[in-house]
Amino acid sequence: MVDAFEGLMERFVLAGAGFERVLRAVRAEQWAWPTPCTEWDVRLLTNHMTRGNLGYVGLLHGATGADFLRLRDTDALGAEPLGAYTRSVQQCAAAFARPGALRQVLDYPLGRVTGAQALAVRTTDSVIHTWDLARATGADENLDTGLVAWIDDHLEEIYADLAESPTAPESTHRFFAAPGENLPPEASRQLRLLNRMGRNPERRV
Repeated sequence: MVDAFEGLMERFVLAGAGFERVLRAVRAEQWAWPTPCTEWDVRLLTNHMTRGNLGYVGLLHGATGADFLRLRDTDALGAEPLGAYTRSVQQCAAAFARPGALRQVLDYPLGRVTGAQALAVRTTDSVIHTWDLARATGADENLDTGLVAWIDDHLEEIYADLAESPTAPESTHRFFAAPGENLPPEASRQLRLLNRMGRNPERRV
């Protein structure tokens, strides 16, 4: 059986670079544009990503799930959103690269998880929100095919034993959008994954 968490650090860095690529093209007037995540505009989505990375660093240093949620929406961008985001990716990668970090048990808001599972969740979030940002700003929406395949193949393992997951029927969808309708068999793998994660590429923002 293939280990779902093998090569996690490389995947996280690749996912972070994908979001950064789209973020670099954001124009001044686009920061207030809506995104597929209806509670966030482009700036708030970028803050969610940046604050999320910093939140995972905090968990690795002993912060609680309550701390994570309390700081979730506080501003982490300041006057330099791109720089703040790229630094957060670097800090998150460095924290997870520490010896033993992937085996460490963290007090994640949705349940206690190993560092490896936490990094898998963070990587998945980064990939899906890259599409959200691209859709919001009119950028290229094609995601890295390797990352899409990895998430699609291992979604259940990535979110195993958490209080909520993107595909659990009993989810309250507080943290994850509800999955979409069934797609035709010929739908692309990216489209199928986005559908599972509650995105509808047919609907414009």
